[in-house]
Amino acid sequence: MYIRDLRCISPQRTFDGEGLFAEGPIVHSGSQYWAEEPSYAGVIPNGLLRRMGKSVRLATGAAMPLLTEHAVDGIIIGSTDGGMEDCHRFLNQIIEYNEGTLTPTTFVQGSPSAVAGGLALMAKNPGYNNTHANKGISFENGLMDAWLLMREGAAKRMMVGCVEEISPAQFRIETLAGFIKKDEVRADGLYLSKTPGAVNGEGAAMFVVQDVPEDAVAEIVDFDVISFPTMGDLLAKATQLLKRNGLAYSDVDGVMMGLSGDAGSDPVYHSFADAVLPGAGRLSFKNIFGESPSASAFATWYVAQLLSGREPVPMTVLRQAVKPLRTILIHNHYQGKQHGFVLMRGMGN
Repeated sequence: MYIRDLRCISPQRTFDGEGLFAEGPIVHSGSQYWAEEPSYAGVIPNGLLRRMGKSVRLATGAAMPLLTEHAVDGIIIGSTDGGMEDCHRFLNQIIEYNEGTLTPTTFVQGSPSAVAGGLALMAKNPGYNNTHANKGISFENGLMDAWLLMREGAAKRMMVGCVEEISPAQFRIETLAGFIKKDEVRADGLYLSKTPGAVNGEGAAMFVVQDVPEDAVAEIVDFDVISFPTMGDLLAKATQLLKRNGLAYSDVDGVMMGLSGDAGSDPVYHSFADAVLPGAGRLSFKNIFGESPSASAFATWYVAQLLSGREPVPMTVLRQAVKPLRTILIHNHYQGKQHGFVLMRGMGN
């Protein structure tokens, strides 16, 4: 598949595609990296904006400029925590109003599938519409969904994206489970903290993907997922992915690692890269975007920017690449359980 166009709202100034690279990254502190939302002027009518929950607002702001410019055959969204705040608000209203008359808006927007359906209604798109809520592999499953449709001849161009939000109730649950850092850590020292837990991020990343290379920004060569793997399983999966695309380990110029600052689960990234890609450059992305179930979508947006010729943000460079970044492998896992790979290549390579 080929990325024709893309848009991102994240904890960085990424909406216009320029801010992160022109002004440098926002160095967050603490365990919550809130989205830097644009004004939405000219993108979402004010009457609709007032009634939108946060995840619907983020997704609509990132997707509608693309849907306005490109005709797509369907919309696929990956999301796990999208709509969570409205979901908890609706459940609280059941108790507060003693199961009486409830606000329908929170019910409608309290599901991850509200995003894909809402985008279809706003864009008047009657095509394929699906939502994947598979936690740490939601975005990769969305890519697979689009790829299968294209391979079957059922679609030529699709929108694939993700949206995640930080909700107070879900944040408390994740913190109590030990998945969120309890100490104050600056983003530029995240990987030196050596403490348990990650930092929570939110946002929306949207991509128009197509089956032809014309006017494409970058190529998504392949992708794969695996759950609860041993290191041997991971190495075998990566070897298989490269081999079926006719690539050797030395053909990969850089690996984008999903390091989250969690002392318990981060070492697997380094062990994997040491074993499979010892000569590749190493980059990170969660110290600027934060952790979320669909974090790999933000990595995909970032890699597409790098493959388009932008220089990496210094804060994300762990080891300088010895070759120009033309082929990059994204390796991400969520809470140490679900691993995803996305192999990307620049155009003209």
